Amino acid sequence: MLRSMTAFAAAKGAQDGFSWTWEMRSVNGKGLDLRLRVPDWVDGLEAGLRARAGKALGRGNVSLNLRLVRDDGAGALAVNAAQLEDVLTAMAEVENRAMARGVTLAPATAADLLGLRGVLDTGAGEDDTTALCKTLLADFETVLAAFLDMRATEGRALAAVLTAQLDDIERLTGEAAQAAEARRPEMEQAFKAALARVMETADTADEARIAQEMALIAVKADVTEELDRLRAHVAAARDLLAAGSPVGRKLDFLSQEFNREANTLCSKAQNKALTATGLELKTVIDQMREQVQNVE
Repeated sequence: MLRSMTAFAAAKGAQDGFSWTWEMRSVNGKGLDLRLRVPDWVDGLEAGLRARAGKALGRGNVSLNLRLVRDDGAGALAVNAAQLEDVLTAMAEVENRAMARGVTLAPATAADLLGLRGVLDTGAGEDDTTALCKTLLADFETVLAAFLDMRATEGRALAAVLTAQLDDIERLTGEAAQAAEARRPEMEQAFKAALARVMETADTADEARIAQEMALIAVKADVTEELDRLRAHVAAARDLLAAGSPVGRKLDFLSQEFNREANTLCSKAQNKALTATGLELKTVIDQMREQVQNVE
């Protein structure tokens, strides 16, 4: 089925003295951009989450936030003195070398230091984080399922909108064909008038050049190819909708082709009714392109 790139899911959980809150959201994007904010002291958690999300998602700017706390207080944050001492020693060496070369560094804040891995100790042991990681990864599957379900729900709504817009394009293409046929007498009169003007100078004109120019005028006014391509694009777009995601890139490319044909149709119209239909086509196609941007 078709899936949207816009979705949101949230959940809460608790186990073994820990409690947590998930938030996962996404908006449209050209590719897949995963941005995770999860506790770095749970070994393997970020890699596991990234692998699961990357496998399930095709496109979109996706953010995943996990807030994790230990309820019994045993995991209260504490400064790891040894790690902090190592960090301060390294910072002093960096500053000394920078000063020796005449480079001035911006002063580091306490928040900068606390943000470094290992400076803050959660009090959880290695075995505890391994078990906790497995628990969180299992719980994330529920969050991911809800997230994908919302993408699918939004996708069904998108499919309905796009189908209606393709119906409009197909209808307008038919109206354009009728308008092109109705303008035929008008175009024949214009063609004859142009030919008469050329023949007034027939004594000095090259017959081959006259035939070439007349053929060129006829080609420039003929919209048969544009109408045929529009019909073909409608059929191709319907096939993509039936195939389901990920087809967003293909639909985006196809909508550009729709727009190209509508522009050419308007430029060749030379007729009020056909021009009006072409402009209406462009409006529907622009609306379709906006919706396509949300398709995975």
